[in-house]
Amino acid sequence: MVNEIEQLEPKGLWHYFAEICKVPRPSKHEEKIREYLVAFGNEHHLETIDANGNVLIRKAPSKGYEAAPGLLFQAHMDMVCEKNADVAHDFSKDPILPYIDNGWVKARGTTLGADDGMGVAAMLAVLADNNIEHGPLECLFTFDEETGLSGAKEMPAGVLQSKYLVNLDSEEDGEFCIGCAGGVDTTATFSYQPQTVPDGFSFFRVTVNGLQGGHSGSDIDKNRGNAVQLLARFINMLYSGNAVLLAEFNGGNLRNAIAREATAVIGLPAAKKEQVRIVANLLLADLQNEYPNEPGLKLTVESVVEDAPRVMVDTDTAKCLVRALVACPHGVMGMSQDLPGLVETSTNLASVKMQNDYSVLVTTSQRSSVASRKEEVKNKVAAVFRLAGAAVSHGDGYPGWKPNVNSAIKEVLAQAYEDLFKQTPSVGAIHAGLECGLFLEKYPDLDMISCGPTLRGVHSPAEKVEIASVGKFWLLLLDVMKRMKSLK
Repeated sequence: MVNEIEQLEPKGLWHYFAEICKVPRPSKHEEKIREYLVAFGNEHHLETIDANGNVLIRKAPSKGYEAAPGLLFQAHMDMVCEKNADVAHDFSKDPILPYIDNGWVKARGTTLGADDGMGVAAMLAVLADNNIEHGPLECLFTFDEETGLSGAKEMPAGVLQSKYLVNLDSEEDGEFCIGCAGGVDTTATFSYQPQTVPDGFSFFRVTVNGLQGGHSGSDIDKNRGNAVQLLARFINMLYSGNAVLLAEFNGGNLRNAIAREATAVIGLPAAKKEQVRIVANLLLADLQNEYPNEPGLKLTVESVVEDAPRVMVDTDTAKCLVRALVACPHGVMGMSQDLPGLVETSTNLASVKMQNDYSVLVTTSQRSSVASRKEEVKNKVAAVFRLAGAAVSHGDGYPGWKPNVNSAIKEVLAQAYEDLFKQTPSVGAIHAGLECGLFLEKYPDLDMISCGPTLRGVHSPAEKVEIASVGKFWLLLLDVMKRMKSLK
């Protein structure tokens, strides 16, 4: 129950996290959370600004901190909306249902939205509490971070007044980020001729599910199965010696999530129908051996009789689609030469969606901390789909964030963490994308760092946040605000 969450410490932060769990906030549909934030700012008599769809709330310094430099906290208001297939949940109106499980907060069958609800809740708690010591404070809530970093792109120049920015979108206690990868999306569209299904075929619904999925940046190196690619692999195996019809192929969801589920409806000549189950059993055995870290992996086959399809994708396009999905690069493409253990370049085969205009849309995303490698892998993915006859396009992309090793705010956070918890934090870069690189384009003098509590399973229904780390995160923010007096 939400009330259970609100009893956790720090109460102010958990109260606001429970509150925003009730407010729908899918990416690109942030109207209700934006209204909530504006109402919050007005209720607390704080300067509240609509910055091209982002919400900026300012709070005057507390007594004795008037001379401290401006500090900006920043988090994104939207969340990734993923759910298990057997869960009935409408993200446009239904609340997230958080609960406590052995030291973690999780959600029932859906993403939790701790990414970046923890950052949003922390800022609201700071703004609402008049007993906190701080200098001039700005809190920026950006929109549509998860599907395009749109809020950061739309943030106008000349609005922010702070010299230092603390992004609250990191996912590991004791690890501070001062750099991140840039990214770009690549989409491929296969147009097909709908054809009438011939007589004498048996149809099956084939599903790959039970995979962990996860974040296409921070989890891409964990050798997790991609449901879209595994399903394409199965169909491609059937092509050997069989006439295979394709009536449907849908899988994955968001560009920055590893595909956890995919389903296809296929047909084989009735005399060959047993091949479907034979190949499925053989492949499943191989996959269980290849992916020991995916204990929930399932490949299921169901006969489709009463609602058997009457229309199919033309055979040539179907083969091109399936084989392109098999050939499409997915996963880590290169490791950093500068930071051991850091992924430099990767690509994610994110989703396949049948469209109403007799086309199939394939969405992928590429990331790299090296601009030229981002271009290389983007073009590599595009080449695969162009060879298969698809129309390919690229998104605008977003820049990486080059680390500032001389960052003053980095020193403040590192020293605060060490003094509070008697541990030396790690400071480095991440492979996931953050909005900081876009802020630097318009505010080149910003000194930035990113921090956050410990999250696991983000961008999937397995998402959870560690309760103890949230308490440490809060104490760190309080201490950093006090220490701003020492900066110029």
